[in-house]
Parts: sequence; C-alpha cells; structure tokens
Amino acid sequence: IATAKSMVTAIMSIFFKWVIKIMGDEDIEIGSITEAEKELVEEKELAEVLKMFAPGTSLRTALDDLLRARMGALILLENEKTADIIEKSFWINAKFSAQKLVELAKMDGAIVLTNDGKKILYANTLLTPSANIPTKETGTRHKAAERSAREKEAVVVAVSERKNKITLYYKDMKHVMGESSEILRRASETLQVLEKQKDIFNDLISNLNILEINNLVTINDVSAVFQRIEIIKGISDIVKRYLIELGKEGMIVSMRLKELTKNLNKDEETIIMDYFGSDYKRIMDMLDKMSFDFLLETSNISRMLFEELHDRPVSPKGIRILGKTNLLEKYINLLVVNFGTLDKIFSAEKEELYKIIENEELARHLVQELDAIKEKIMLGKKI
Repeated sequence: IATAKSMVTAIMSIFFKWVIKIMGDEDIEIGSITEAEKELVEEKELAEVLKMFAPGTSLRTALDDLLRARMGALILLENEKTADIIEKSFWINAKFSAQKLVELAKMDGAIVLTNDGKKILYANTLLTPSANIPTKETGTRHKAAERSAREKEAVVVAVSERKNKITLYYKDMKHVMGESSEILRRASETLQVLEKQKDIFNDLISNLNILEINNLVTINDVSAVFQRIEIIKGISDIVKRYLIELGKEGMIVSMRLKELTKNLNKDEETIIMDYFGSDYKRIMDMLDKMSFDFLLETSNISRMLFEELHDRPVSPKGIRILGKTNLLEKYINLLVVNFGTLDKIFSAEKEELYKIIENEELARHLVQELDAIKEKIMLGKKI
C-alpha cells in the first residue's frame, strides 16, 4: 500500500510539473489564466483612456455640461485609421474647450477631436463604419459609436440625451461613465472590503512569523499568505480603476489605498525568496497569472507552487524576517548562505556567527538583533 501511495504521489508530482511547464503556452488555458491575462491588458488600455475623461479634465467638464443640458453627442478621437469613416462637414480646427464642444453639439452629427483631445477638428460629421460589424446597441448614435470603435480601434464617446448617460467605446470595450458621487461610493465600499482583507493578512503574517522562528511552517501556511496577498492586489486594482475615473476627487481614497498596500509587494517578494530562492521569477509569474476563481482555493496554490498534493513542513531561509532588522543586506546574505534556514540562524552561537562575520562586535550586535526581533514576534508585535 505504501509503495502504491508513493507511486501515485510521484505521478501527480510529474503531472503538476507538466502543468506548470505548459502554463506558458498561450494556446492552453488553465484556471482561465490566458483569459485573465487578456482581460488585464484590456483593463490597462481602458484605464489609460479613462484618464483623459477623469473629473477635473476639460473633456469631462464638457461631457458633464452636456448631461446637465440634456443634450446628446457623438465624439470621435481621430487616429491614423479613422480617415475613411469620417465624412467631413464643418472644418473647425480650433483649440478644445468645454464651451465650444457644447455649442457644436447643438448641431447633428459627430464631433471629431485630435487623438489627445486638445483640438476640435470637425463638427456636424457623419461617421460611416461598416454595417457588417455586429453591435448590441439599438440607437443610431450608439451603433455608430460602437462600430467605429471596433473597426478603427478608436476612442468614441456617445452621450445619450434620453438616458442621460455617457458611454465610452474603445476597440471591443464598452464603459459607462458614472457620476463622481456614485463612483466615490463604490470606491469607498471596495476600500472597506480591502481593509478587512488586510486585517486577515496581518493575522496570517503574524502567525507565519511565529511559525518561522519555531520552524513549524507548512506548505498550507505559506500558500494562505500568498492567497491573501494576491486577493488584496486584485481588490486594489479595482480601487485604482475607480481612482482613474475620480481624478482629483479621489485623493483621500488614494491615500488610504497606499497605506493599506504599503510594503505588500516587498513582503511577497521576500516570502518567495525564502521558500523558492532562485526560482523567484517563475513563481512570481505563476502568481500573477492565477485568476481570482483559482485563488479562492488554497490547495490550488500549494499544488501549483510547491508541486505537492499534501501538506508538509517547509523551512524559510530567513530573508524576510532578517530584513526587518537593522542588519546590512550583505550580512543577511552571509547568514542565509552559511546556515541555510532561519531556525539554524536563531539557534547559532555567538562563536559561530563570529566565524562567518569575522567581527566580534558585529557578532554581539547580531545576537542582540536576533533576540530583539524574536521577542517582538513572540509578543505578537508588528515587525
């Protein structure tokens, strides 16, 4: 029976190694990883576009003025591909201002701006994208906007006078711009979720500190910390998206977000270095590719990162905890290279440390540093 179990474990270990190898293949999706990567790229592109329309910008001021006036509008930002769908009418060629755009919107047709939105090129323009491009929109203005955006990879904005809303189209993406007060409310609610996740992370990291100095860490303990870090990073990305739409009005939310995510990436990096060493880049890439659904199960993380079916003890090198002391990086590296694991560093005698560092005063100082940080951890204090 024991032999059979060993064979099963060996086979599954090979399987997980194979899974990890093919994760880099773009044609194979595991845990919606490829789809997640695609969505991430699209989100980043859309975020850059939304910066142009953030509250406080001239473009957003113009759009808000149109809403208040209950006026409709179709606005295209020109690029190198849009020339053949623009049937030019009135040549404006004037510096952009919110007032000018509102006045020009009183005419029928689209308004064409430069790609950076700083000049108004045409007004009363007809957009003629291909009618064969599928669209889920029903209104003429919104159909033209979506088709133009998809065909020419352009930024197009449709302002609906009936529904009193602003819709932005870019490539195959569609985004309805909400009012600043509504976006701020959603951002604040998401921030509250983030705060709860950060509290859970703080408890997990405090527990990991105690387990590490007592050499009692298991795969599941490390995976639980990774899980929480990645969830926090995912939620913080949502808040960042809201901040782009809020512009200057999101300053307080931005400050709180920075407080909650401070040192998070550094903690993740040092934990990876503690348990995976030179394999750091591969592990980091794997974590970045994991979808939210995949992250919800801690066992998924342990199997993909550690290539293990069952929980087992693991020992940290000590890079993260030693990094919380006043020791120079070169001495931390010396300790890690010579002792291998954190528990051996903590249990080392002053004479052993002296042989490595070759400085009696520094060795004495090192012992004091190790005793101090160990005491802090055992008392449950933040390090």
